[in-house]
Amino acid sequence: MQDIQILIAEDERSIADSLSQGLRENSFQVQVAYDGSMALKLFQSRSFQLAILDINLPGMNGYELCKAIRAIDPSVPVLMLTAMNSVENKIEGFEAGADDYVVKPFDFRELLVRVRAMLKRLHSTVATGVSLKAGELIMNLDSKEVTRNGKTIQLTAKEFQLLEYFLRNKNRVLSRADIALNVWDINFDSGTNVIDVYVNYLRKKIDKGFESPLIHTQVGMGYVLKDKS
Repeated sequence: MQDIQILIAEDERSIADSLSQGLRENSFQVQVAYDGSMALKLFQSRSFQLAILDINLPGMNGYELCKAIRAIDPSVPVLMLTAMNSVENKIEGFEAGADDYVVKPFDFRELLVRVRAMLKRLHSTVATGVSLKAGELIMNLDSKEVTRNGKTIQLTAKEFQLLEYFLRNKNRVLSRADIALNVWDINFDSGTNVIDVYVNYLRKKIDKGFESPLIHTQVGMGYVLKDKS
């Protein structure tokens, strides 16, 4: 992992320094910024393979920073690390483009597992030259473009990952636990509706206005993307 550069944006120096040390001990290269504006300047000047962002940052908050990072590099994995743990906070983080969300206080071992999983998923879809299809819906994994009937569909990073998981598992019923573990890299929490919210976001974008819906609800079981082609 010596070639993996990780950006940490965290204003609590004790947390930033501890996290930085732990990642370096696991052979990652780390750059730390103690405010959002500094973090963005670092991201603009260097190549990073992953970013870990606090939300309550001076200068530019984590949501704004995540959006700015996404505008520069839509594919880089972003992990939110914050004490803000409401469902609304998580949804706002995912809408800003975050790939995962870890609540403080956290166990470094768990965070490390999530970091490695995010990097593994990134490398598994880079330069594949592969398109995933369901009927007239086409997802290009290289260009990150999604079209249906020739119409371009704009997706957030998390929506893209969710659709990719559906497409890789066409005609298979996916439980909320399946989706949580494979798209969010989190243990399923039956008390959260984040997954349902995101499925609805995705439906509005890929199904609304088209004759045949692709995503269907299996009551009591989960969701399925049906491909009749």
